[in-house]
Amino acid sequence: MSATLLTLLFALAPQQPVTTEVVATGLHTPVWVTHAPSDPATRIFVVTHWGKLRIVENDVLNPTAFLDIHHLVTFDNNEQGLLSAIFHPDYQQNGLFYVIYVDVSGNWVLERYQRDPLNPDLADPNSGVILLTIVHPLTWHHGGWMEFGQDGLLYIATGDGGGVGDPFNYGQDPNSLNGKLLRIDVDGGFPYVIPPGNPFVSDPNTLDEIWALGLRNPWRGDMDDLTGDIWFGDVGQDTWEELDFLPAGTAGANFGWRIMEGFHCYNPPSGCNMAGLVQPIHEYRHATTAQGYRCSISGGRVYRGRSMATMHGRFFFGDYCTGEVWSTRTDGLTTVDFFDHTQELELSMGTDAQVVGFGQDSEGELYICNMRDGSVHRVVPAGLRLRAPTLVSGSSTTLEVSGGSSSAAAGLFLSTRGLGSTPIPPANLVLDLDRPRVAASGSTDPLGRASFSATIPPSAAGRTVWLQAAQNGVVSNVVIETVD
Repeated sequence: MSATLLTLLFALAPQQPVTTEVVATGLHTPVWVTHAPSDPATRIFVVTHWGKLRIVENDVLNPTAFLDIHHLVTFDNNEQGLLSAIFHPDYQQNGLFYVIYVDVSGNWVLERYQRDPLNPDLADPNSGVILLTIVHPLTWHHGGWMEFGQDGLLYIATGDGGGVGDPFNYGQDPNSLNGKLLRIDVDGGFPYVIPPGNPFVSDPNTLDEIWALGLRNPWRGDMDDLTGDIWFGDVGQDTWEELDFLPAGTAGANFGWRIMEGFHCYNPPSGCNMAGLVQPIHEYRHATTAQGYRCSISGGRVYRGRSMATMHGRFFFGDYCTGEVWSTRTDGLTTVDFFDHTQELELSMGTDAQVVGFGQDSEGELYICNMRDGSVHRVVPAGLRLRAPTLVSGSSTTLEVSGGSSSAAAGLFLSTRGLGSTPIPPANLVLDLDRPRVAASGSTDPLGRASFSATIPPSAAGRTVWLQAAQNGVVSNVVIETVD
């Protein structure tokens, strides 16, 4: 199914109210959350800007850093530091992971490390091997987002090298790796090899690593786990912040910097040649709002978690200076179903959050990094909330509901067809399920909690189910689960 069709289908889904749970506090400059392949969702890794990679397991911060390279990193409490980390798709077998940081000479560095063979909570600090160094003339605009694609290749976004207005024009320079989206193969040879499908391998005037160009400071992004589409926020110069989108497999795109900032000419300030340039799907202006002065976009993640099925395909992003958080889908050209989550998230994160980064766990649940107080938050359903464990065929399980009315009837509904909109007139509610059936019924306790027991038949193995609770005309989040 195409990404555009998915967007149109999910745009019909209702907006799930959200809040956050505190996962960890006391972190020094958390900027990104990631996970190792095959790890449980209860175990995440937090990148801290000053040079450490920390483990949080069962919402408890491990006191010992998984990796500590602060002595290798230039940290200026601004844009220099440890920028990101990603685990090899075959990490459970080979123990390899990768970090990007600004070194003590101010250069951009991609380095590979390996897990300690005797302790899964530690990296081997002596295993570091530098794969790529990019000379960085100034102190700003390092980018640093990276992710393995569905093709097994490593995609890396770099900044333009710093300075006002990209003084070296690196964003448009085909002989510079600054201001680019790169694609390399870290498995085919040392330090890496160029994938033969890269768009410029036959062009002697362009570096082979380049997948796309025309970036300023791509601070955080995502490669959609389902579609392979790439999203990222590109921090603007003086006026416009932009959200960029690249459909899966699209090679050789030019996002326009420094010719353009957002949808607008930058250099030259008017009459610029926009031919062939990829326009952002969204921009916003530096301006004073109720939350403060907007100044710097923080790209995030496309939600594909199991606890909020109606939110699938939404890309979450925010502004570092105001702490505002938004989400949107896209039709490939512009935003679709854009939503402002700021007020609902302020109830749990406060009104002065510095949203510097996002992340996800192994189940696709979303996290937000707050630079202001060094905390990490998990985004969860607000209001009536349904929690479901992993469903295993041939076994019994218990599903939990919270946030309901005290001592009142509640029901659990199930669909094997997916999301929909199904009115239940006698109960004065509309379920977000297609052709649902009653799976269980009961009552909440005085605290508004309920438990539903169910037996999963062996015939359900491999099937996907959608579950939703309801009470007093109110519906919960929709949980999506594939039965083991």
